[in-house]
Amino acid sequence: MSIIHHTTLKPTKLELLTDWLPGQPWYEGSGTPELTKAGGFRLDDPAGEVGIEFLAVTDGSGGRPVTYLAPLTYRGAPLPDAPRGALVGTLVHGVLGERWVYDGAQDPVSRAQLTALLKGEVPAHAQSVDGALDPSVHARLDADATGTPEIVRVLEPGEAAPGTPGHISAEWRQADGNTVRGVFVTVGRGV
Repeated sequence: MSIIHHTTLKPTKLELLTDWLPGQPWYEGSGTPELTKAGGFRLDDPAGEVGIEFLAVTDGSGGRPVTYLAPLTYRGAPLPDAPRGALVGTLVHGVLGERWVYDGAQDPVSRAQLTALLKGEVPAHAQSVDGALDPSVHARLDADATGTPEIVRVLEPGEAAPGTPGHISAEWRQADGNTVRGVFVTVGRGV
């Protein structure tokens, strides 16, 4: 089980994402994001080396608030053979020192644990409470599903599309303070 240190981060996660989000093809804004944390959950790395967080952030800079899902991994050293564009940035953790922060959608440890969550092999953990599970995270996978997990980057309230072979849904707070549920991850159809 990962340990959550309540300490300082320089820069903060939101500051890293403020710089990284505008360069992503799915970013809907046109300027500098104004981000607030909206929700999310954590997964454990069985080796205890990589922090894994699925962070929902809301950008209030545009005409309407948009909530994005930013899966992040935190590593004590650079990810070997990291795909181009996978590095979100680096930060200094008040307890652990320098951390390399990666887009979890491109990190093999995050992807493996996401698949394990879909299969019911591991639980989702609360974002900010040591040892606490997050029962609001729901995962479903059809027995005959053969596709791969796909991260939903722009979150919308609602259920998975009919016929989706698997998905993960979770809750987040909208800009108006209401809590909603939506799909964070879908399983694509196999070939």
